Amino acid sequence: MLVDSERMAVPVDALVLAEEFKPLYHDALAAELTPVEGIVNALDALTHLPTCVASSGSHDKMRFTLGITGLRPRFEGRIFSATEVEHGKPAPDLFLHAARRMGIAPEACAVVEDSQYSLQAARAAGMRAFAYDGRTTPVGRLEGPGTVVFDDMRRLPGLLADQ
Repeated sequence: MLVDSERMAVPVDALVLAEEFKPLYHDALAAELTPVEGIVNALDALTHLPTCVASSGSHDKMRFTLGITGLRPRFEGRIFSATEVEHGKPAPDLFLHAARRMGIAPEACAVVEDSQYSLQAARAAGMRAFAYDGRTTPVGRLEGPGTVVFDDMRRLPGLLADQ
């Protein structure tokens, strides 16, 4: 039996399996997830700038992951999900939505990301793109026009000041 929607056809057994392993996934995240090294220092140095989170994840997932890492209070009221827009990344919709809600022109925004699709979305939105090479995506996929690639989050405040 298949569950059909506009976007997928997934065997019901796969859906049941996914639900069965969700508690294990949450337990693993709760035990292992930590903030990216240097991000707290970078955010502390950037308190004079408006910041937000614009993620492909659901609000529930972000509440959970940002809560575990202790970063949630830094972004409270400024957390945006792809569930709020018609097209997710690599379309620019989410970043444009976040900029609009923050009251900032897209060309005045900087996006810090670690995935090629998110960086494509940032560039498509007309925003400055900063690619964090945290070794989760091959660096060649992070590079692109007008994109600054860096591998130490503590460098972010200086990079933003230089642009």
